[in-house]
Amino acid sequence: MRARIITIGDEILNGQTLDSNSQWISLKMAELSVQVVEATAIADTKEAIVKALDESVGKYDWIFMTGGLGPTKDDITKLTLADYFQSEMVFVQEAWDHIVELFEKRGRPVAKANKGQADVPEKSTYLPNRAGTAPGMLFEEKGSRLVSMPGVPYEMKYIMRHHILPKVEEEIKGKIINRHFRTVGIPESILADRLEDFEESLPEFIRMAYLPSPGQVKLRLTARGENGENLKEALDHAEKELRKDLGNDLAGNTEAQLAHIVGELLKASGKTLSVAESCTGGSIGQALVAEAGASAFFEGGVIAYSYAAKSDILGVNPETIKTEGAVSESVVKAMAEGVRDKFKSDFALATSGVAGPEGGTEDKPVGTVWMAMAGDFETVAVQHHFFKNRKLNIELTVVSALDMLRRKLVSEQEVIV
Repeated sequence: MRARIITIGDEILNGQTLDSNSQWISLKMAELSVQVVEATAIADTKEAIVKALDESVGKYDWIFMTGGLGPTKDDITKLTLADYFQSEMVFVQEAWDHIVELFEKRGRPVAKANKGQADVPEKSTYLPNRAGTAPGMLFEEKGSRLVSMPGVPYEMKYIMRHHILPKVEEEIKGKIINRHFRTVGIPESILADRLEDFEESLPEFIRMAYLPSPGQVKLRLTARGENGENLKEALDHAEKELRKDLGNDLAGNTEAQLAHIVGELLKASGKTLSVAESCTGGSIGQALVAEAGASAFFEGGVIAYSYAAKSDILGVNPETIKTEGAVSESVVKAMAEGVRDKFKSDFALATSGVAGPEGGTEDKPVGTVWMAMAGDFETVAVQHHFFKNRKLNIELTVVSALDMLRRKLVSEQEVIV
């Protein structure tokens, strides 16, 4: 099955808005093993839209189009589609009732321009959008399904999740099965070498894909065939062998974020966590509280960026900072112990590093990071040497610190998640 993504918007072409819609749709299609052949951003003009349609209709199984469905005059997608498919507009009362209800809940009057959003081309299937005012539309022409959706990401996702993904899943049900896994702390090339024998042992109808991100590599096993039961049985065996090969380097078998995995392990153990952050500036705490239920295990954190904050709040000896530097084993251990004592938590993580792009020395170049973990054991600290990119260094530090705790929790519980 082949697909194309078309995003409409001058704001994307001039760099004002990032095209996160294409990325999200591509990820969802990859999960379903639908091949996205092309993703294109085009201008808000009838000519550009028609050209994209001519290049797509009849050539792709699915065409995902986002943008240009707002209430203003520059939103021309719907009118262009109606003209292209030679379809009259019809008023959808259900869509209008929803728009009125949405505005009433917000205590705002309905704008005159919004009424046009309840019109859809007669040849399309109306796709209710409970997340916004612009409904989605599904056209079927020359063997292609074209779905037009709002450009607002959460509205697009609503329509995809409630109307489109179930259709795609139904088409491939029993013929394609995916399993997703996450590894942490192993570079993609080393992981590939390590899993070479495993990959060679896979039957022809199972393929493995590597999806790297900073500090992590996701693995996807995809089985294709006509017999769903046989595919599942083969994947079960492959997963068992993969777990055997990777052990605790395998951080999970879902698409859950690492912070979620750590949180689930903490909740399962009944343990709590606090954090002391310097170079990460609160990013570890942010990752943890982004997951629902964090209050069950996360006590709190301290962003101790200055020398004074490390000393006054966390109790780090000023002389240690003076003699060994803030980016050192002794200081990061003291930070972890200090924040654990302050919050009375079972575990504590601490980070201190030279995030960059400036501030490095010969002994501690940019990318040097120390992190520590404290608990009812001797505090442990690890040094990493990352890169010269500040944002990347912070992201890698968060991943590495959380994985340090994950491995400790897994070893204590004697489980592999």
